[in-house]
Amino acid sequence: MARLKNSCYREYAVHIPDGFLATPVWLGFDALSLPAVAFAARRAQRQIESARVPLLGVLGAFVFAAQMINFPVGVGTSSHLLGSALLVITLGPAAAAVVMTAILALQALVFQDGGVLALGANVFNMALVGVLAAWLPYRLWGGRFPRVAVVLAGAASVLAGAAMAIADLLLSGISIPRAVLGLSLGLFLVTAVIEGAITLAAVAAIARLSPRLVPEPGPVRRWALPAIGAAAVLLAAFGVLVASVAPDGLEKLAERIGLSSRAVNLIPAPLANYRAAFLGSPWPAQAAAGLAGVALIAGLCVLLGRAAVRRRRA
Repeated sequence: MARLKNSCYREYAVHIPDGFLATPVWLGFDALSLPAVAFAARRAQRQIESARVPLLGVLGAFVFAAQMINFPVGVGTSSHLLGSALLVITLGPAAAAVVMTAILALQALVFQDGGVLALGANVFNMALVGVLAAWLPYRLWGGRFPRVAVVLAGAASVLAGAAMAIADLLLSGISIPRAVLGLSLGLFLVTAVIEGAITLAAVAAIARLSPRLVPEPGPVRRWALPAIGAAAVLLAAFGVLVASVAPDGLEKLAERIGLSSRAVNLIPAPLANYRAAFLGSPWPAQAAAGLAGVALIAGLCVLLGRAAVRRRRA
């Protein structure tokens, strides 16, 4: 049976919980992220067509579900797909930033995954810096070396997000010994390579479903959406049965530097730890929570897309 997610920790050391960052740090990132996401939303509003709105929902659901599935990256450590590059390649950078922000907000508020006060830092790290890091290599080399560009986009998104998360901790006055930092960076590098490979496989599969969707966002075949949505449902319902049971990167790092005890949950969440606790049994509780998350993020992304289309027409 897969390990139940701990709401305070996620892979890549990028889902930072409350209690880790100093008040000026999380306040500063909240202040930076809000206008930056608003700017991305305005850019996305000019680019999203009504026919592509459902794609935001199914891809948001797929990335959310994929983030629930841990895979081993080293001895006693696991990780999961981040998904920033996949969203950039299929939706474009502005829409990718908005969808990733929606995923992070849902994870923090509904699943206690990442801090509520630290949400601005997590959004900055993954939805802004991570998306930008994925977009740059794909923009530069996607035309001439598409496969290499996809791999680099996936790897860059992980490395940028991880580097930002470590920088956040250092800015908060947290001391990380060089040996621990070196080991963590090595694990992030392995994770980045795996992210690039998974992103390439996912992009290739989506391209087969709807060839005009990549390398440049275009029309989507109708049956491609149900296929991607079905993949998200299967991942959420059954992926936990084969997920790695090893602890993730941030949990390892926090334990090594004595940071674990500082993690706090400020508000109760209905599906904390990715469990529908009222079901009791581990797998049904996890599957129900995962399916609920898939439905919630799909609905939220579709609502955001429709709102963007209405505003542009108005």
